[in-house]
Amino acid sequence: NMTIYIIVITCIVSLLAFQNPETMHRFIFNPVAVSERGEWWRFITSGFIHANWPHLIWNMLAFYSFGIQVEEVYNGIFDTASEYKYFILYFGGMVIAMIPSYKEHKHDASYNSLGASGAVSAVVFVYILYAPLQKVYLYGIIGLPGIVMGAGFLIVSYYLSKRGGGNINHSAHLWGAIFGIVYTLALKPQLLNHFISQISNALNQ
Repeated sequence: NMTIYIIVITCIVSLLAFQNPETMHRFIFNPVAVSERGEWWRFITSGFIHANWPHLIWNMLAFYSFGIQVEEVYNGIFDTASEYKYFILYFGGMVIAMIPSYKEHKHDASYNSLGASGAVSAVVFVYILYAPLQKVYLYGIIGLPGIVMGAGFLIVSYYLSKRGGGNINHSAHLWGAIFGIVYTLALKPQLLNHFISQISNALNQ
């Protein structure tokens, strides 16, 4: 199961970075290091490190909760190479989500970003695309339809992005979500009709 493999590797790398500032410095996303020194690997390595334990645990719990199900969805809707397509979903979301920050801060040496938020957001919103009315539980207590929870998640992410502070790239949530939806629809356009029909049926009840 690719989701489990990614979680294990991410936890190991994050733990190493917690204990070794040099690893954190080498892996973190710094746009100037990319633009001036060609350290393009930071688009990927920054997704394997996190700011602290709560940041890591939150991302990996969200990824586990939705990733297992999205893998099953991909296995069901794609006849071939479903694992390869899921791999691109996760890591594509990770990279694409960082491009706007790279363009905005590529001359700002003080800017750093880290975390798997873009990748996780891509996976979460594919689940919402597939099952928009399925309840998603916040902290295991408050259950709301996925489409409602997703909208609220993006609003909060937008607010935190504008507020700034810390190395957590909240704008990556938005761009990761967009990538996940666009990428999956490009592979399987019929899912748009599936999404619309679920919403339409709910509204007509």
